[in-house]
Amino acid sequence: MLKHRGFPGRLAGTDYQFTLRRFNPRGVTPLVSRERFRDRKPADRRADAAFFQALWEYFGDQPFERGNLDAGRLSWFFGREVVPAEDPFDPESYEALLVINVPLARASFPEVFGEGSA
Repeated sequence: MLKHRGFPGRLAGTDYQFTLRRFNPRGVTPLVSRERFRDRKPADRRADAAFFQALWEYFGDQPFERGNLDAGRLSWFFGREVVPAEDPFDPESYEALLVINVPLARASFPEVFGEGSA
């Protein structure tokens, strides 16, 4: 499992996890698409924005390996702002390649791109 050195491990001052410390010996947690509802708590929205900002700053518009990115956190973006960068795609692989869907990401997180605020 590739460890993304320098990527934040969690949202500062919270328990919102962004990365894994080590691989899961029981198997890889699959990526699934989770819907973000409008009535999410403000803390959840801050965690989403911080995680997406970290993705954008770390990877930009280039394909990246899933590696040690937390599957639960990544699943809030999977299938929308973050999409598979390879076909076939294995949602249960630490080596799976992903890429940011820039047009949708700009609409979802304009503050990350300096285009407004949430």
